Amino acid sequence: MPTKKSSDSKKPAQETPQNKIKKLEENIQKLQAEVNEKNDKYLRILADYQNYQKRMERELIAREEDCKKKYLLELLDFQELLKKASEDTDPKEGLKLLVSNFEKFFQKECVTYIDCKGKPFNHMYHHAISLIEKDDCDDDMILDEVKKGYMLGDKLLRPSQVIVGKKKKINTKGDVLL
Repeated sequence: MPTKKSSDSKKPAQETPQNKIKKLEENIQKLQAEVNEKNDKYLRILADYQNYQKRMERELIAREEDCKKKYLLELLDFQELLKKASEDTDPKEGLKLLVSNFEKFFQKECVTYIDCKGKPFNHMYHHAISLIEKDDCDDDMILDEVKKGYMLGDKLLRPSQVIVGKKKKINTKGDVLL
């Protein structure tokens, strides 16, 4: 007959409370080290981001100053030409030179005039300041340009201020309809 083995040989050795505490303390130290490492990594990333923000701000200010400098230098040239023209006994030549320099400057900056007289009204490029009814015009045709409009490349810089024509409506009796 099989004999019973004692159950004491299969029992695992029980952990003492001090062993449990020691293991838990080791686990806490390990987790604390991980937290410290991640916190350090976070602080480094935050510092990198703050440095990036400061660098971008400095670069933006430098770019704005360069742009401002470029246009101020151009304006100084125009101011000197105006001064010379005002001191000249016949300022027409000086003014012609000034206008020519302005045109070259605008051409260099891709500023172009919007040709609109005699063309259909387009609210994207024109600003109607008046509407005139006439017999001899088509509806929504631009009759006159009060202030020129300009494009900067393919974007609107300033709309043309225009007077738009509207055809008078006449009934069969020849009376003008309102």
